Amino acid sequence: MNDIEHLSSYRHCVTRIEIAWPGFLQKRRERLAQQDRYGTAAEKVAENIIEDLFTEVLDWSISDLNNQVGYADILLSQLGIKHLLIEAKRPGALAWKRNAVFAALDQAMRYAAEQKVKRIAVSDGIMLYAADVEHGGLIDRVFVSLEDQVPPVSLWWLSVHGVYRELEAAERGGLQTLPEQPDDTTNGGSIDRGDEILHHKYKIPARCFAYVGNASNPSTWHLPYLLADGSPDVGRLPKAIQAILSNYRGARVSSVPEKDIPDVLVRLARTSAHLGRMPFQSPGAAAVYAQLEEALRQIDRLRDVTGQENTEA
Repeated sequence: MNDIEHLSSYRHCVTRIEIAWPGFLQKRRERLAQQDRYGTAAEKVAENIIEDLFTEVLDWSISDLNNQVGYADILLSQLGIKHLLIEAKRPGALAWKRNAVFAALDQAMRYAAEQKVKRIAVSDGIMLYAADVEHGGLIDRVFVSLEDQVPPVSLWWLSVHGVYRELEAAERGGLQTLPEQPDDTTNGGSIDRGDEILHHKYKIPARCFAYVGNASNPSTWHLPYLLADGSPDVGRLPKAIQAILSNYRGARVSSVPEKDIPDVLVRLARTSAHLGRMPFQSPGAAAVYAQLEEALRQIDRLRDVTGQENTEA
């Protein structure tokens, strides 16, 4: 049994989720009625659905919700401590559009950096994705469909007693499960990219870099490894790994703080594993990936990629 399942706060919250979910779905359908009636719904509708989710399904009080703090749509706080910043988009703006989700995350990361908030979420009232902002990147926390008939008990990780807890790698709900679907840019369905900031040299946003010091300052973004659509950049990925583990073209990356390098290596390794290139997946893996796996084994972080305890090669 997972350790959290022993917590009374977990059991009480899960029971609350399971009991409240049918009523939430019904109220959500009523809020979205105008979308069926007129073909579109305002961002305020998504904000109302999010408020219902956190105060009726989860255990936050209305007084814990703050609207338009800085540029943040919704900010959850208790006793003056900011726990979760939520960027809301009009219903249908994010589900299930990978590029739009990533653009909204970039926007949320910038606002979170300004307010020093360590957890962010994006939602359009149809889907919700939450992540921890750690060492220049995002670590998955929760990813759920808000129209699923089965109560998503993983929402506990966004509850009053769950939002501040650390997740093990195996418990994280990954954005890799986001369905692949082209973004709809026809018939008025253009994507709100939140005035997306691009790197002056690479012309890609912050999410495409393995290390981001400040989401609002492109000069602090280092080691590009993803394409603009969030897919792995197969040309730059091994170069990013080599830049840390060896002298790629004679230059080490001194701009990444030493304390953040383990998390950067895990981030690069997860993407390498997504491509099936790590030695634990393929015995004939290229040398750069073998070096990466060995480095992760030495710092006891390989299980953050494999989901298993480190084993000898």
